[in-house]
Amino acid sequence: MSAIGRAIWFIESHFARDISLEQIAEAAGLSRYHLSRVFGLATGRSISTYIRGRRLSGAARLLADGNSTILEVALDAGYGSHEAFTRAFREQFGVTPESIRKQGHFRNIELMEPIRMDDTRTLKIDPPRFEDGPALLLAGLAETYTYNRTEGIPSLWQRFNTYFGNIPGQRGNVAYGVCTHADAATGSFRYMAAVEVEDSDSLPNGFSTLKLPKQRYAVFLHRGHISAISNTAQHIFGSWFPQSGLEHGQTPDLIERYDERFDPETGQGVVEMWVPIKE
Repeated sequence: MSAIGRAIWFIESHFARDISLEQIAEAAGLSRYHLSRVFGLATGRSISTYIRGRRLSGAARLLADGNSTILEVALDAGYGSHEAFTRAFREQFGVTPESIRKQGHFRNIELMEPIRMDDTRTLKIDPPRFEDGPALLLAGLAETYTYNRTEGIPSLWQRFNTYFGNIPGQRGNVAYGVCTHADAATGSFRYMAAVEVEDSDSLPNGFSTLKLPKQRYAVFLHRGHISAISNTAQHIFGSWFPQSGLEHGQTPDLIERYDERFDPETGQGVVEMWVPIKE
């Protein structure tokens, strides 16, 4: 079982009670810092979002059964008051606990089911190559997303691709998807669709820039459709990194490099995933 798989097993076995990040990290065999960063990259959710969603999903099932009061369900879910529970429940599902208890079912809400962590050892992922990446000045469109709400990224690329090839100072025909500013507390990260540029002069309205230092990278290849890239990320951050003895660099969290081997029309091809490492 991968390190992320061990973390999920521990959460699934203990989320009904208070558990700390330290306990989860110990079960996974990772540091708190490393686990916080890679859990979202591997699963698409922050640890706190996942635990909260699993607790509230269990509460929704109890409410639909109708055998417990709302306050009893709230206390079992770790909330100290009816008001706090109702607020969290509405934020999670868009409805109140009272409505679920009254209707006696939860077919109109999306519960958070346990994450199935497929054994990435069955994936055919080549060992990484190691490269000294040059300093880069990137320019493009950037938005902030949460790990469980990344469906807006394809539309970001759609907007960016209308500029690709005609960006002032653009160098080459390689596009970059860059993840930065991962925040374990909020489950958010910054994603930029970008190209390398010579300078920041005369960029289109709405463009931002990002300077990356010269540093060492482990470079992995994702093959197949882009929608399955999370499986490769799961392998990198859940299995390879904990076994490598290496430490993740400070910035960025991850670079996706799209060259001529990737077809943006079909989403098929080869994508390089560059992960900075400390030397």
